[in-house]
Amino acid sequence: MSAARVRFAPSPTGHLHVGNIRTGLVNWLFARKAGGAFVLRFDDTDTERSRPEYVTGIRDDLRWLGLTWDEEAFQSERADRHAAVVETLKAEGRLYACYETPEELEYKRRRQRARGQPPIYDRAGLTLTDAERARLEAEGRHPHWRFRLDHEDIRWDDLVRGACHYESAHLSDPVLVRADGTLLYTLPSVVDDIDMAITHVIRGEDHVVNTAVQIQLCRLLGGTPPTFAHLSLMTDVGGGGLSKRLGSVSVADLRSDGLEPMAVNALLARLGTSDDVAPVTTLDALADTFDLGHFGRAAPKFDPADLARLNARLLHGLDYDAAKPRLAALKADGGPAFWDAVRGNLERFADVAEWHAVAFGDVVPRADAATDAGFLRTAAEALPEEPWDAATWSTWTGALKAATGRKGKGLFMPLRLALTGQPKGPELAALLPLIGRARALDRLRRAAADGAADRAAQAPTRA
Repeated sequence: MSAARVRFAPSPTGHLHVGNIRTGLVNWLFARKAGGAFVLRFDDTDTERSRPEYVTGIRDDLRWLGLTWDEEAFQSERADRHAAVVETLKAEGRLYACYETPEELEYKRRRQRARGQPPIYDRAGLTLTDAERARLEAEGRHPHWRFRLDHEDIRWDDLVRGACHYESAHLSDPVLVRADGTLLYTLPSVVDDIDMAITHVIRGEDHVVNTAVQIQLCRLLGGTPPTFAHLSLMTDVGGGGLSKRLGSVSVADLRSDGLEPMAVNALLARLGTSDDVAPVTTLDALADTFDLGHFGRAAPKFDPADLARLNARLLHGLDYDAAKPRLAALKADGGPAFWDAVRGNLERFADVAEWHAVAFGDVVPRADAATDAGFLRTAAEALPEEPWDAATWSTWTGALKAATGRKGKGLFMPLRLALTGQPKGPELAALLPLIGRARALDRLRRAAADGAADRAAQAPTRA
C-alpha cells in the first residue's frame, strides 16, 4: 500500500458533475491513506470536444475541494507512444482490420438475437483475403481495427465487487482504432496506466466489462494489471443517471451556491457506504476513517437537500478561530460572541453578513400588526439601562409580560420583527447585547411609528 499510485482521468469535454468528482475524491482519499500518489491525467484524445476552459475548470474544482495532485499528464501529449503500440499490435496480428458499416454490424446483431445467439462480433475481418480488403477499400471503405482477444477466463479480485470473472469468448473483440484513425478509450488508458506505474484503478461500475479486456491487453503489453475497484454509479434523487450531457449538478454549481467544500467531500466520501454522514472539517480526518471496503453494490442517490443539511451542520460546529479569516474577508467579524450567537442559524457562510448588519448596522424594523404599535412603545420605555448581558433579554421580557399581559408569540414576535426585521433567527438573548441599547431603542421606536401609521391608514373614513 505504501507504493500505491492512483489516477483520476477526466475527459475535459465538459464540467465535472458530482458523480465525476466522487470518483476523484475516492481516489484521492485512497492514495492519501496509503501514503501514495494521486495522478491527474486528462484523457483528452477527443480533440473535437476537449477544451482548454474545461481543463481549467477541472483544476479549479479539484483545488476548491482541496484535492491536490502529485503529477499531471495529458493523453494527447503521448500520441506517438500510443501510435507505436498500435503498430506493434498490428504487426503481431493482435489488431485486425474490419470493414463493416454500423448498419451492417447492427444487422448481424439482429440476426444473432433472432437465432438465440449472443450478439458478439463474428471475427469476419480475420478471414478477409488481401483481394477482398483491396476491393472494400476501392469502394471507399476505411477499416476500423479490433483487438483479437485470447479466449480465456479472465479473473480479478475487485476491491468493491469481490471476485469477478468474464469468459472472453463471450465478448466481442473490442474496437481500439476507429475508421478515421482515432483511438478509443481502452488502448491509451492501458498504455498510460502501465507507463505511469498505476497500481490501483478506482472508477465507476460502467467500466466493469472493459476491465476484462484491459487486463488481457495489459498482460500482452508486458504490464502488471492494476488492482481494480468499481464503485456503484451515483444517481440523482429520482434514480436517474448523472452526466455532463444532461447537465447534472456540477462542482462549479456547488461552489457558486456558496456550499462548503468539506461538506461536499464529507457527503460524497460516504455515499454508497454504510458509514454515517457527519460533518468533517479536514480531508486528513476524512482520509483517516476512509475504507474502500465499506462501499456496497447499491446505487447511492445524491440529494441536494442532504448536502444542504450537512453544510449547515458543518457551519454550526465551526469555531471562531476557523471562521475568523473568512469573517474578516466579508467585513463581518463581530468577535467570538457574535459568531457564537449567529452560527447556529447559518445555511451558507455568506449568510453571516446579513446577521452582522442586524447586530451592528441598520435594518428595516417591522411591525406586522398595527395593534403592536402601543406594545412596542411600552417595550421601548421599558428597555433596561446598559451594561447588558445574556440575562438582559429575560429581565426585559419578563417585565413586559407583567406590564402588558402578553406572552408567547404575541410577546416575542413583535420584538423580534422590530429588532431584526426577520421573523426568525438567532436567539435574541445572545443577539440583544450585540445590538446595544441605542440601536434597539431606535428600532423599537421606528417600528412603533410604522405600526401606528398602518393603523391610521386602516381606520374607516367618516363621511
